[in-house]
Amino acid sequence: MKAFDTTPHSFHIPVMGTGFTMDTPLRVAHLGISSVVSLGDDILMEKLRRYHSQRLHLGFEPIALKGPEGRARRITAWLDFLDAQVKVQSLALRAAPLRAGSELTRYFELLPEGPLKTAWRDCLALPEGLARGEAEVGLRAAALPGAINVNIMTKVDRSVLPTGEVLGPECTDAVTALKGFARSTLASAVVFSAGINPRLYGAMTPFTDFFPDATGAIKKHVILKVSDWRSAEVQGRFLAKKGIWIDEFRVESGLNCGGHAFATQGQLLGPILEEFNSRMPVLHKELEILWAKALVARGQAAGQIAPPFRLTVQGGVGTAAEHALLIKAYHAQSVGWGSPFLLVAETSLVDGPTRALLAAAGEGDIFLSDASPLGVPFWCLAHSSSEEQRLQRIAQGRPGSPCPQAALAFNTEFGPIPKCTASRDYQARKLAQLEDAGLPGPLLAASRKLVTDRACICVELGGSALHSLGLDLSVKSTVCPGPNLVWFKRLASLEEMVGHIYGRFDLLGPEAAARPHVFLAELKITVDFLLREAQRHAEGLTPRSEDYFTEYATNLLKGIDYYCARSEALFGQKRAQLEAATAEFRRKAESFLQGGLMPAVA
Repeated sequence: MKAFDTTPHSFHIPVMGTGFTMDTPLRVAHLGISSVVSLGDDILMEKLRRYHSQRLHLGFEPIALKGPEGRARRITAWLDFLDAQVKVQSLALRAAPLRAGSELTRYFELLPEGPLKTAWRDCLALPEGLARGEAEVGLRAAALPGAINVNIMTKVDRSVLPTGEVLGPECTDAVTALKGFARSTLASAVVFSAGINPRLYGAMTPFTDFFPDATGAIKKHVILKVSDWRSAEVQGRFLAKKGIWIDEFRVESGLNCGGHAFATQGQLLGPILEEFNSRMPVLHKELEILWAKALVARGQAAGQIAPPFRLTVQGGVGTAAEHALLIKAYHAQSVGWGSPFLLVAETSLVDGPTRALLAAAGEGDIFLSDASPLGVPFWCLAHSSSEEQRLQRIAQGRPGSPCPQAALAFNTEFGPIPKCTASRDYQARKLAQLEDAGLPGPLLAASRKLVTDRACICVELGGSALHSLGLDLSVKSTVCPGPNLVWFKRLASLEEMVGHIYGRFDLLGPEAAARPHVFLAELKITVDFLLREAQRHAEGLTPRSEDYFTEYATNLLKGIDYYCARSEALFGQKRAQLEAATAEFRRKAESFLQGGLMPAVA
């Protein structure tokens, strides 16, 4: 079977929020750069489809949200629009002259060193004539676009509307997003993140694009975004039994990333990648047997051969050396660069004031918050218009959002109709409940803060996109960069950012000497999270078992030992950082195991 297609680039742009990469394929796919579009907000997709259709003088037929399968149809329409326009752009690029300043030349200039770039240089060195003409034909054929991949957060699967209407299993949010992708013309991949969803995965089986055709080719692929081996193993087996092949495991740092931070039990990225490398061959054989058996049960021919797994990685990468390390040491086939591209106007939908805040962000301005109504830690930017509005509402005695879309309304604490914990209705009820509970003063204050920290991310993560295109200035903008972004201090062009990734350009400057290695940055955040959870446990906010702290600290120590044993190979010139940091981190982890920092509930 044909393996999952790759571009000549060794990086990809991951999904960022609901809006920041919504039209990124229109901006960079023709240049061979793959990116990921969120399928969370179909209302935003419809607005962008209208905007770009009018910009390109194309016809636009609106799709009503409340019509038959409105959400799924809107998603399909947006993805079909992206697919069609990228194909037009790519045809134009391949027809462009191979001379300075053309988009075709730009395509090759952006590439990393490799066979295709060498072929381009060799072609330019040829004199005009038959040989050069043939070389140009080959180059044009090889100038393929990047993938238009999509993301579905599996647990964001609302089944009850704010009106109380119960959606059937075929009409939930995640399932309709899947339908929208499955019915589109795209030949690309869906990235599943946030864990297993049996209902969603079961909804894939009616769509033939997820299965091999008569030639053995699969049109729509599956990528699992995970932060540990167990999640990959469990989901891989579940899908293989349904005849769905996992083409790629996309390993993301649990905490050193943008957006939601799915904290591991103290496991660190290096050891996790090591485990993937050592265990994937055995898992591949196991899943291939399950997958082939399921295909036969579907009536397909026996003897299907599964392509090899791809392994990709993302989270906190900031230098060309780290990029190269992940490829060389862990055989990653692509490395995700997300937050730095928020500073590149050519690639992301970010309004001017927000982009300026991102470029000026220093230590403490990007912080791990409780903003997400999902109850998962969430990276936030201080002083964003959304954050300022949230604080203003608290000061005015009216905390919470009006909740215009209720996409994250899952809490049934106050009745059968789910509410979003960021909503004004929920927060008013919850705060009143806390006042009546007779809690001690410190616990009451901490509990109130936990309630009012929730923010309207389902709408406001798309606010920046609306502002940047002048579509709706009333929606505030929230942004969720990873902490690594504080080391990038200015806006950059696409050429500069790609050059930085490949070591042709340096966007960090002298300050880079103080920047911690990507593995050490994650280690510090992981230790800090342990201390945070210990403090919350002591306050009675998030009761944890002793086993939780013991397992977390044990995994931390194993990770520290792993890095110390490989310090020269992994850290190079940053070995001194490792030696300086690990003594303190090891002491803190050992203190938990010895009970010295084990907190008691107040």
